Amino acid sequence: MQIKGALLLRPGERFVIENLTLQPPQAGEVLVRIAASGVCHSDYHVMSGTTQHPMPCVCGHEGAGVVEAVGENVSRVQEGDHVILSWAPDCGQCFYCQHGKPNLCDTYVGPIWAGTMLDGTTRLSWNGQPVYHYCGLACFAEYVVVSERSCVPVRKDVPLTVASLVGCAVATGVGAAMYTAEVRPGESVVVYGAGGVGLNIIQGAALCGASTIISVDTSAAKMAIAREFGATHTLAAGPDVHNAIRDLTGGRGADHVFEAVGVPFVQEESLGAARPGGTLTLVGLSPMGSGTNLPGAIITREEKTIKGSYYGTVNASRDFPLFIDLYQAGRLKLDQLVTREYPLEEINTAYDAMLSGDSARGVIVF
Repeated sequence: MQIKGALLLRPGERFVIENLTLQPPQAGEVLVRIAASGVCHSDYHVMSGTTQHPMPCVCGHEGAGVVEAVGENVSRVQEGDHVILSWAPDCGQCFYCQHGKPNLCDTYVGPIWAGTMLDGTTRLSWNGQPVYHYCGLACFAEYVVVSERSCVPVRKDVPLTVASLVGCAVATGVGAAMYTAEVRPGESVVVYGAGGVGLNIIQGAALCGASTIISVDTSAAKMAIAREFGATHTLAAGPDVHNAIRDLTGGRGADHVFEAVGVPFVQEESLGAARPGGTLTLVGLSPMGSGTNLPGAIITREEKTIKGSYYGTVNASRDFPLFIDLYQAGRLKLDQLVTREYPLEEINTAYDAMLSGDSARGVIVF
């Protein structure tokens, strides 16, 4: 079938809208009509070349839509289902799935980074040449063919525009607070970065019962949004921010610090906001090949713990429906995340707005 998609020809260039050929789903695969796809910084890393990926490719890894057709041996979904797409599908059989870490499943890692399906081929092509699927999804397109393991069916009474955000920003942020760091009632939290992921860490910490939630960012507009999502205090990033954090946390520093920017010097800066015995959780995606220098003497003498959080340590099949239920119950803010909706043709404008730093989340709506 012929579809329209946002094609990235090479690193350092902008998206171009092209007509692409999409093959039908094969065994274990599903055809999904995309309703909405979030504008995430991780796709920009592919655009800029800081994340290396085969080209040409279609990006987009935060999406939701409706199942249009299924291939042979598909049992997870059926035609007409509303689904949120997971960019970290899990097989249920490997070491990590069997040990309660489906977000670290290694069955799909190779094909995903190769930009292909499990059989090593693509379902997309352009002018006769293969087009690669970013994160196994490629949902900056009208339709996608994905593994059934990437499809999580959800209730149909929730707009797919907001449901799409659960597939990355919400799962990554809320999950980091709830599952990776396991924030407990009454604890203090600092979040560096108030973008889509940072805002969800904030509301995840609020769901966990954190008493003090401090948002640190360079954008006054984002800090205002952070208060809507549960931040009790907002601080402008700068040389005095550690002193301000200690003033708000009994002179000690925070129990939990989250870095949601993915910039090495911010990661290094974040450690100083954690109290002795506290935890720093790195959530932001750093550029490939970058390094972070953290002081071993301080880590040892002050017993600070540093954790990585990949996809919020979520179990997508369990947690995507849970997050949708929390939204329906009024306990999770999703509508407020959507700063602006864009048609596919304005995808470059959407990324310009994201880079300006004044939006929570843009969404491409089909």
